[in-house]
Amino acid sequence: MKKFFGEFKEFIMRGNVMDLAVAVIIGAAFGAIVTALCDKIITPLIQLLIGSIFGKSIDEMTKVLNVGPIEFGAFISAVLNFIIMAFIIFLMVKAVNKAMAIGKKKEEEEEEATTKICPHCKSEINIEATKCPFCTSDIPEEEE
Repeated sequence: MKKFFGEFKEFIMRGNVMDLAVAVIIGAAFGAIVTALCDKIITPLIQLLIGSIFGKSIDEMTKVLNVGPIEFGAFISAVLNFIIMAFIIFLMVKAVNKAMAIGKKKEEEEEEATTKICPHCKSEINIEATKCPFCTSDIPEEEE
C-alpha cells in the first residue's frame, strides 16, 4: 500500500501534472471572462441587430413562432464563446511551441561539431582527422 501512495505522490509531483492543474484553473477563470463577454456584450448586440433588421425583438419573434422561448441570442453567444476560447487556446499553444523551439535552437547551437566533410570525396570524417579514411587524401587544416 505504501508503494501505491509513493507512486501516486511521484505522479502528482511531476512538473507536467502541476502545469496541467494550473492550466485548468486558469482556463476556468478565462472561460468565465469569455462567457461574460458573450452574455453581457455580444448577446445584447445581436438582439439589437436582429431587432433593427426584422423590426422585432427576439421576444416578439419567439411569440410569433408559438413554440415557447427560443433563445437565439444564447445559442449564438455559446457558439461565439466556443470560437473565442478555441482561438485563444490556439494562440497560446502556438506561443508555447514557438518558445520551446527557440530553446531547442539555442541547445543545438551550443553543441560543437564532431565531424567535417572531406573536400575530395565528400565523406563525413572525424573533425581531428588529417587524412581521409575513405579516399586517403590529405585533409588541409581549416583556418578558424
